[in-house]
Amino acid sequence: MTRLLRLGLLATWMALLLSACSSTATPAPTAMPATHLDGIKEYLLDQTSALVAATAQLQTATSRYYQLAETTAFDYTALWQNRRDEAMAAIVAAREAWIAASPIYEKMEGIVAGTPSLAQFDVDLDAGAAGNEDPDNAVSFDLALADGRTLPKPGNLFGVTESALWGTEPAFTAPVAADWNGNGTLEFGEALPDAYVLQAGVDLLAQKARELDTAARAWTPTESDAFTALVVMVPTMSEYFASWRDSRFVLGETSTQRDFNVISRLADIQDILDGLEIVYAQVRPQVATIDPAQAEQIATGLRDLKTFVAGIYAQERSGRRFTPEEADMLGAEAQNRATAITGQLSQMAGALGIPLAE
Repeated sequence: MTRLLRLGLLATWMALLLSACSSTATPAPTAMPATHLDGIKEYLLDQTSALVAATAQLQTATSRYYQLAETTAFDYTALWQNRRDEAMAAIVAAREAWIAASPIYEKMEGIVAGTPSLAQFDVDLDAGAAGNEDPDNAVSFDLALADGRTLPKPGNLFGVTESALWGTEPAFTAPVAADWNGNGTLEFGEALPDAYVLQAGVDLLAQKARELDTAARAWTPTESDAFTALVVMVPTMSEYFASWRDSRFVLGETSTQRDFNVISRLADIQDILDGLEIVYAQVRPQVATIDPAQAEQIATGLRDLKTFVAGIYAQERSGRRFTPEEADMLGAEAQNRATAITGQLSQMAGALGIPLAE
């Protein structure tokens, strides 16, 4: 989700929080139970460590493809004609490593993107736009290639590497018709990455993963961090459903979206909600001191929202192709559920006297 949109959502929820505090919120009790947030950090570090390992494997696979391209002096026509099987095997290995790495990040995205001190990592890794498409929400980096080229603010790193590996961005792929199955038609994924772009993207992705791991180890979560992450990230359903609607999972061959075409956004949403449930579990005891019934209601709401998305995903995996109109309708339902949960979370933060970070 874009940083500006998240800030706008946070401002809206802070206004609701202040309104709730001035009218209906129950004052916080004088003796509050100790809040133990270690579980949030432990969960985050499990994911950052896994991401470091997964991106290292992605680097290994990508290096193999780069070395093959190097043997032909980056003549991709020669590479395809003379070392086709080796090139395809290297690309498949890199794709498998990418598919392993991406969900690991999604499991921690709710914490990373919802924590102000960590949020830039989300922009650069998974949410940031290309500078020529959306300057206000662009990534912070330019991508320097080994051949001397520089790609100014090319978009987030998971998106750059996905579109290079599966050929959805012509600027990131080699100018050769790579008909993998030999049926005379170029289909999704039948492409050769530009080895320079792929190598630089993967190397920076791995570097950012290591930097995130370091930052996460230095971070000590606070109650404000926990509630801010929940209030910022729970009400993001409409954006994720819109990305799903515009992807190949709904539009098929007519989709022009360059990323989020390999792993369904429905899977990503479930991974994000997994992390947010971990966060809420850590603050739920405090919420229960204000209103035990509402503490349970919030937990049930999060669980039911994830179940709702899981049900749609199960249908998709069984072969159902949803229409864009259905995707919008389902997204509106998910957003309504998320909005209700966020209102409760905001009210409880206000009742507890916990500020939300801006």
